[in-house]
Formats: sequence, structure tokens, C-alpha cells
Amino acid sequence: MKKKKTSSILRKFLLFNLLVFSVLGLLTLIYLSAIQPNLVKKTSDNHFIIIKNTSDHIERLNINFNEGGIKKFLLSTRFLFQGLDRVQFFSINGKLIGDTNILDLDASVFVKSDEVIEEGVEVKKEKKKTLLEKESEEKLISNIINQKYAGQPITIENKINNSFFVSTISELQIKGKKVGFIMVTSEANDILIAVKERKNFIIRTVLAVALVILIFSLFLNKYILKPIGFLVSFTESIKNKSDQNIDIKKFFFREDEVGKLTKSIDEMTKELQKRTNRAETFSTDLAHEIRNPLASLKGASELLDKIEDQKERKKLFEIINHDVERIDRLITDYSQMLKDEASLSREKMLKVNLMKIVLNVVEDFKQDLKNQNKNIEIVTNLSNKNEKNYFIIGIENRLEQVIANLLDNAISFSNDKQKIEIDLTETSSNFVMTIKDQGPGFAEASPQKIFKRFYSNRPSNFGEHSGLGLNIAKNIVELHKGAIAASNRLNQKGAQVEVLLPKI
Repeated sequence: MKKKKTSSILRKFLLFNLLVFSVLGLLTLIYLSAIQPNLVKKTSDNHFIIIKNTSDHIERLNINFNEGGIKKFLLSTRFLFQGLDRVQFFSINGKLIGDTNILDLDASVFVKSDEVIEEGVEVKKEKKKTLLEKESEEKLISNIINQKYAGQPITIENKINNSFFVSTISELQIKGKKVGFIMVTSEANDILIAVKERKNFIIRTVLAVALVILIFSLFLNKYILKPIGFLVSFTESIKNKSDQNIDIKKFFFREDEVGKLTKSIDEMTKELQKRTNRAETFSTDLAHEIRNPLASLKGASELLDKIEDQKERKKLFEIINHDVERIDRLITDYSQMLKDEASLSREKMLKVNLMKIVLNVVEDFKQDLKNQNKNIEIVTNLSNKNEKNYFIIGIENRLEQVIANLLDNAISFSNDKQKIEIDLTETSSNFVMTIKDQGPGFAEASPQKIFKRFYSNRPSNFGEHSGLGLNIAKNIVELHKGAIAASNRLNQKGAQVEVLLPKI
């Protein structure tokens, strides 16, 4: 199956914004295309009110709808048409019978669109041109009235000499009878200005939004998407075991989510590598450790058929049994150690009482020694200390495992009638747990070697142990942000192990 090509977040973000911009652009075009018709309709509605008032006045004044009557009407009712550019009256067949532009009326009443023409030769030419234009205009309006009028007012938009005019043609009724038509014209440059202002505002807004999105996209790409892509490359190189060296430490200085993510990925990677290396080392050490009992087991089994003496055969059987138990113990403890390490990362640390844990483990060991008829004494000097003061943050059963492994190790090196001492003290920031025995002590110059896996300096009865106990104890202590150290006792035979655990 062909792998689906993935798309970057930036590309998706830009495509989404392009889609939103397209929808908004379409809605904006619809809005802009509706602005002018709405404003024109509003102007036309005002014209229709004037037409209605004019019809009422003609009817009330009983004006004859002819050239003489309309002229008389226009001269006597100037106030009706204040603020208008032009008012024209037409007969039923579309003939012009009245026009405010051809009357000598007060300039304060009508705003005339025709220029004032002075006498002279050139004037006659201009008059002739004006008359031709008027004849053409009358013919056009007559055609509109006769051919297009269908009982509803007609609105005409016209642009002359950079000026915008709106005209409304409607029939004129007197006493319910249609007697002719009236056309009201007014200059409406404010409509063009309003449309232009809205267009300019929308364009400025679009440019501002586009600039903001561009800046945000650059910021998103530089400070978020590129670092994330870098981290993806880092994880891919680890997964594919690539030799490519990708350094992510340059993001450590960031205190935001990207910096925290980088640190978390780095810590997880190191922890996984650490676990992988540990597992490989464990496997190598386990294989090495099993070879010795296997060789002994093989040698004993080969001699078993050749020896007939029962005492010698019994010794061989004991060797075989010891080696089998040793192998079984190694495999069991190794398996348990791997399970413990996996569960340690899932267990939650809580507030626990360290003294109470020590006393419980010591009591269990005293009972076990009594049951095994071992004359080894475990002594504590905790009875005179306040139990309530010894609280730490930790995992109770894991801390019990640490104490148990250390006591078990001390017992394995102790003989009958010897004593093991356990003490609990404190410093300004730590609790110090000390376990002392009276065994042979450490022969090595560096006693810290005892915390390595399968430590080799063991007593003769060490077949009961795998050699992993002290290493497990060290790992648990370090998980609790503590430290563990071993040394020989001063001025006395024996060894001691100190565990430091931080206070709350």
C-alpha cells in the first residue's frame, strides 16, 4: 500500500486561512455589490414620497395637467422640490409638459445642472447642442415610459460629468385616474462616497489581517514548527539507528512548551538508551554467570557414571543440586529484576515513614532467623527516637526491598553469635541509614564494586544468592534521589553500608 503523503501544519494553516479568506472575500463582494443598490433604493423611496405629495397637491389645488397648469403649479409650490436637482412632468404618451430646468426659478430652490450660457456666436452653437441633447433625453424617457413602465416606479442611475444622479419615474394619478408621469432627479454623490469609503475600509482591513496572518505564520514556522520538525528528525534518526548527529540542546534554554518537550524527549531517549544498554549488559553478565555452574554441572554429570562409591556419588549429587539451584536463582532474580525496573517507572511516590519501614523489615528478619535457628542478632538503636520525624517521599515496598537486600547481604557474610547493627540518623537535608556487620569486610581497595551485578567476592554459601541484590538496592536508592556507599568498619572487623535519602 502506498504511504499517504503527510502535510505540514504550516501548509494546513495557510490553506485553512486561504479558504477562510476566499469565503470572506465572496461575502465581501456580495456585500459591496449590495451597498449601492440599497442606497439607491433608499433615495428612490424618498423620491416616491415627494411624488405622492406632489400628486396630492395637484389634486388639492385642482391643477390642469397640461403645460400651462404645470408651469403655474411649479411657480407656486417651489417648497415641494427643495434639495432636488430636477423635476419633470410627462403626459400619458411621454411628452414633456413641465421641467424645473427650463423655468426661471429662484436658484435657492433648484440646483441646476446646466451651465449658464452667455450671448454670442459660440452661444448659439452651445444652445443648439443643448437642445439636441434635450430632444434625445426626452425621446429616451418617452421610450422608457411607453415601453418599460409596468405599473411600478422605475429607478434610473446616471453619471454625468463625474456626478452621480438618481432619477425615479412614477405615474401621476388624480382622483384615481392616471393623467401622466413625473420624474424626480437628485444628485447622489454621497452614495458613491459611501461605497468608496466602505471599499477602502474593507481593503485596509483585508491587508491588515493578511499582514497579521503573515507575521503569525512566520512566527509559527520559526518558533514552533521548525523546532518540532527538528525533534521529529531527531526521533526518526534514533528509530532508524542513523549515524546523523542531531543536536537538540539548543532548545534547552527555552522555558516554554517547546523547551520542556525537548528536555522530556532528551530525557526519555537517554533513559531508553540506558535501559537498552543495561539489558544488553545484563544479558551478557547473566550468560557469563551461568557458564560457571553449567561447567560444574556438566563435569559432575560426566563423572557420575564413572564413580561407583556412594559417598563420592552423593557429593556429586550435591554439586549438581547446588548448581541447578544457582542457575534457577540467577534466572528467577534476573527476570524479577527486569520486572521491577519496568514497574518502578509506573509506581507513584508518596509520603512514607522511613523509621516505620526499617522497624517492620527488621522484625520480619528477626523472625526468619529464629525460624531458621540462626544465632545472628540484629540490633537497632531506634527506640529512643521520635518516629514522627522520619518522613520521606518514596515507594514503600521498594524501600523495604532495599533494607531487605542489605540485611540479607550482611547475614550471608555473618557467622553464628555475630551481631548486625542498623541505625538511623539525620543531617540537615538527608536521613542516613547505616547497616554494620562483623563479617570479614571488603578485601578490595574500592568497596563500591559490591554494587556491581554478580559481584564475585562471595562467601562459601553464596549459592543461595544471585549477586543482583546490592545492584537492585543501588538502583532503587538512586531512583529516590539518594546515594549508597560501602566501606570497612574503623577499628573493628566487619563492613558497613550507608544509605542517604533526602528529607521532604
